Amino acid sequence: MKIKKAIISQQVLQHGFFLLDNEDGWMIVMSKKVLFCATVDIHFKAFHLPYMKWFKEQGWEVHVAACGDLILPFVDKKYNIPIQRSPFNRMNHGAYKELKEIIDKNHYKIIHCHTPMGGVLTRLAAKKARQNGTKVLYTAHGFHFCKGAPFINWLLYYPIERVLSPFTDCLITINLEDFTLAENHQFKAKVIKHVHGVGVNTELFKPVEEAHKSKLRKKLGYKPQEFLMVYAAELNRNKNQKLLIESIALIKDEIPEAKLLLAGDGPLLTECQALSDKLGVRGMIDFLGFRNDIDKLLQMSDIGVASSLREGLPVNIMEAMSCGLPIIATDNRGHRELIKDGKNGWIIKNNPEDFSSKIKMIARNSKMKYEFGVQGRDDVLLKYSISRVLEEKNNIYRLYMDEMEDKLWAIH
Repeated sequence: MKIKKAIISQQVLQHGFFLLDNEDGWMIVMSKKVLFCATVDIHFKAFHLPYMKWFKEQGWEVHVAACGDLILPFVDKKYNIPIQRSPFNRMNHGAYKELKEIIDKNHYKIIHCHTPMGGVLTRLAAKKARQNGTKVLYTAHGFHFCKGAPFINWLLYYPIERVLSPFTDCLITINLEDFTLAENHQFKAKVIKHVHGVGVNTELFKPVEEAHKSKLRKKLGYKPQEFLMVYAAELNRNKNQKLLIESIALIKDEIPEAKLLLAGDGPLLTECQALSDKLGVRGMIDFLGFRNDIDKLLQMSDIGVASSLREGLPVNIMEAMSCGLPIIATDNRGHRELIKDGKNGWIIKNNPEDFSSKIKMIARNSKMKYEFGVQGRDDVLLKYSISRVLEEKNNIYRLYMDEMEDKLWAIH
C-alpha cells in the first residue's frame, strides 16, 4: 500500500498536484497557480486586474512577474524582474535567468505573458515548464510589424515572433488584422485566438447629462461654450501629437472656442509646447500631464481625437467611445477596427488639412455629434466592455483549466 502511494505521489507531483491524507484516505488536490508576465507592472494595473480577480474567484493562486514595485490587488506573489523594453539591453539576460528560476520553482499550470519583451523572455524561460504540462498564453497587443510599419520593424520583430510561436500554446490577438497576419504567415502556435482588446469599464466610462458636464467643466476650469477635444496618450513620435497642434492652427480663426486637451507626459512635451507657441495656438492647447481622472476629462469633452501612427486596439479611443464621444482618428489598424467611418467618427489621412476639416464639421453639427456618440457607445457595449472581453477570455482559459481536470481524473 505504501508503495502504491509513493508511485501515485511521484506521478501527480509531475503534473502540479499533491496528495492530502484525510480521514477517508488519500486524495489528490490540484496546485492551481497562474503567472502573469509583462515588461512593466503598470501594464497589469492599467489593463488586467479584472482577469486576475477572475482567477482568484476560481480559487487560483495569482503571481505576477514584471519590472516595478507596484502593489497590485488580487495578487498572491509579485516578482520585480528587471525586464527592459529594448531587446538589446543586457539586463534582459539577468531577467531571463530570474524568470526561469521562478517558473521552474513554482510549477505554474498557466502562464499568460504580455508586451513584446515580456512575451519573448517568458516564452523562452518556460520551455522546460511546457514539457511538464504548463500552458503558455501570449497576448500580442499589436504586432510591431504590420501593414505600413517601417521595414526595420519587420526585420527585427517579425522573426522573433515567428521563431517563438512554436513555444506558445495560445497566441491571442486583439485586432483582426493581426489575427489574419498570424494565420496567413503560419505562426506555429498551437491555437490562435482573437479577442476584442482588454475591455472597457463601461460603468466608469459612460456619458453624463449636460448639467453634470457643465459642473465638471466649471470644476476643472473650462467654459460651457468651449469646444473641447481630448487625447490621452504619452507624448512621443508614435502618438504624433504634433499633427493635432497643426490641425488646431488651421481652425483657430474659424473656431476660436476650440480647445485641445492633451493628457500625458512624454519625451516630446517640450517640442509640442514649442510648436504650439510657434503656430500661435498655445492658448488653445492645455498640456495636462499625467492624469488619473481621464473619465472626467472625457465626460466633459465634445470629441475624442487620436493622431497615432500605429495602434493595436487603443484603450483611450474605446474609453472615449464609451463616454459617448465621436472620434476623429488617423488611419491605422487599431483605429480602423474601432471606427466606422461616417457612423461613429472618421478615419482621416495623416495630414492637418483632413483633420481640421472633420473637426469643423463636427463642431458645427450637434446632431451628427450626438448620433456618432450614441453609435460609439453602442459599439463598445456590444463588443468591447470588460464583461464581453472577460467572457471571451474565460472561454480561452477554460480550455486549459478543463485540460487540468482531465489529467487529474486520468491520474486518479
